[in-house]
Amino acid sequence: MSRTLIELLHEGLPAEAVLTDPDVTAAYSHDMASFCEAGVPAAVVLPRTVEQVQHVMRTATELRVPVVPQGARTGLSGAANASEGCVVLSLVKMDRILEISPVDRIAVVEPGVVNATLSRAVGEHGLYYPPDPSSWETCTIGGNIGTASGGLCCVKYGVTAEYVLGLDVVLADGRLMSTGRRTAKGVAGYDLTRLFVGSEGSLGIVVRAVLALKPKPPQQLVLAAEFGSSKAACDAVCKIMEGGHVPSLLELMDRTTVKAVNDLAHMGLPETTEALLLAAFDTLDPAADLAAVGALCEAAGATQVVPAEDVAESELLLQARRLSLTALEAVKGTTMIDDVCVPRTALADMLDGVERIGEKYGLTIGVCAHAGDGNTHPTVCFDAADPDEARRARESFDEIMALGLELGGTITGEHGVGVLKKEWLAREIGPVGVEMQQAVKAAFDPHSLLNPGKLF
Repeated sequence: MSRTLIELLHEGLPAEAVLTDPDVTAAYSHDMASFCEAGVPAAVVLPRTVEQVQHVMRTATELRVPVVPQGARTGLSGAANASEGCVVLSLVKMDRILEISPVDRIAVVEPGVVNATLSRAVGEHGLYYPPDPSSWETCTIGGNIGTASGGLCCVKYGVTAEYVLGLDVVLADGRLMSTGRRTAKGVAGYDLTRLFVGSEGSLGIVVRAVLALKPKPPQQLVLAAEFGSSKAACDAVCKIMEGGHVPSLLELMDRTTVKAVNDLAHMGLPETTEALLLAAFDTLDPAADLAAVGALCEAAGATQVVPAEDVAESELLLQARRLSLTALEAVKGTTMIDDVCVPRTALADMLDGVERIGEKYGLTIGVCAHAGDGNTHPTVCFDAADPDEARRARESFDEIMALGLELGGTITGEHGVGVLKKEWLAREIGPVGVEMQQAVKAAFDPHSLLNPGKLF
């Protein structure tokens, strides 16, 4: 079958777009998640046009070969992992920004456009594309759409789903479907656009996206507040949100994360603190907003509150936050990054619970969080070469997800389900929810060829 598959792929694709060398295709077999099974792809294809994507899907449907869509493979749930004998459909070569309209405040892009590339391009027009995952310098818009990703600015500006107005999607049988709109408003029919956002490539292949933009805000200034406990830091978060403040970011790093960042980058962050809270404003008078938030932090028990003096100092603090996951990985060499989101009122209970779980399993677990959203990233650090430690890491990971559900939260705020959290998706949404989602999957992909083995 493999030879027939390759021959058929070559009929509609240039030779350089079809990769079959096992040493090359192995690099496309998985994303950045740990503990996620991955198969060996029969081929990797790198199309440049919609027609080439359609050809791949028609071929796959004819031969009943699974197809796994991929972006930059920066995902953390195994959603981009290859299935055995599949065609990996890498969309990184479809990387054109097709249109930027300052009047309509939209951008039209192909899925392989890198998030940071789009952000800089629209910035030249005085516009702003808010979703900014930590991997924004490398992750693609298609991948962001597939996982409904978020980022540091979500507390004010929201997540990817709120910026996707319309999509062109190649379906499993090769047909091209358009969803949504490019207008400011539109409610014609079911919202299929939102259905595709977060579907992890299981319903269709996004080949074009119409994205909403905002006017570029003023440069933000950042405040750093040190706390003697995670509870005090979480109390400050609640006071800030209850007080009606709208920070452009509100991020938390626990003691373990601060130390890891210092060890990696020698940034001089205060290691005597139990929790470091970063708040930022991109308003016309950010200094006044920071002063008000600083007072709330002090009232909640902050031991020190330091507002950045300028944009450069603010960017340094944000760089420290963006380095968190990389720094924690360096602690033991391997990490499992959880993505549990809880109500803000349960944030302190979540952090305290994670600390107890770390002590129970004798593991280092650092927590960085989009605190303003209640979206925590407990990161289990372990030695993958130690079977017992790897087992404890997996068990602690599962306990953290269980804790999140007990606190009224969700198993994933922005990383998706993929392979890693299939069992937990079923627990969160229940059997009826699973049945309905499987029915939607069957309607779009009756032969279950698109990213099989993910989500359910």
